[in-house]
Amino acid sequence: MSAASFVPASFIVPDWPAPAAVRAVVTTRHGGVSAAPWASFNLATHVGDEPTAVAANRARLRLHLPAEPCWLEQVHGCGVVDAGAGIAGVPVADAAVTRTVGRVCAVLTADCLPVLFCDEAGSVVAVAHAGWRGLAAGVLEATVAKMALAPACIMAWLGPAIGPTAFEVGGEVRAIFLAHDAEAEAAFVASRRAGKWRADLFVLARQRLAAVGVGQVYGGGVCTASDTGNFFSYRREGQTGRFASLVWLAGRA
Repeated sequence: MSAASFVPASFIVPDWPAPAAVRAVVTTRHGGVSAAPWASFNLATHVGDEPTAVAANRARLRLHLPAEPCWLEQVHGCGVVDAGAGIAGVPVADAAVTRTVGRVCAVLTADCLPVLFCDEAGSVVAVAHAGWRGLAAGVLEATVAKMALAPACIMAWLGPAIGPTAFEVGGEVRAIFLAHDAEAEAAFVASRRAGKWRADLFVLARQRLAAVGVGQVYGGGVCTASDTGNFFSYRREGQTGRFASLVWLAGRA
């Protein structure tokens, strides 16, 4: 898929073998009008940024999309909404799925893991917001189920998120994942601080997807906390903006 014709250079185009009908982009912190600490392409309305700045940034984003995104009120849960079902307002959910051409699914993140989905035939797309709470709640499994296809036909792409060298959690978080799957131990490395662990969201996501039969998983490894020049990072910066991960069906020529 060639993206040069529809996205600016500051956006990231996922490197995955999605069919031609599937379009996806990830924004960065570049190209907007927000002032520090949200500089400059903050797309979130809930982080204290000036509403006029967010509106201007969203208007700039809209120039590169077929429609206004289906924005979500993300709550670190496992709710999945059908973005093609004539939604009114901003639904409370952490993932969106659609089979409707031109309907844009989106999540906002600043360390949590954004996961894009599509199928091999280019008939359905989805996106999920997966921090550790969402992963533990089963948001990826719920998204795959909502796509209503054989998991072997589904592919996923793991976007920028806080990496294991920067993401320290307590033993209680590790225990939650190990109680679900003993193999999750591979996603945790003991920290230098007693009782703390370095957690790998990318490994946890791959494990969760593999468990439900999704083996085509791409991306992963880009750390938001280590690259605050390009990405917002809540863990590193505190008050900051959010970038978007978006996916939609463009239809067939």
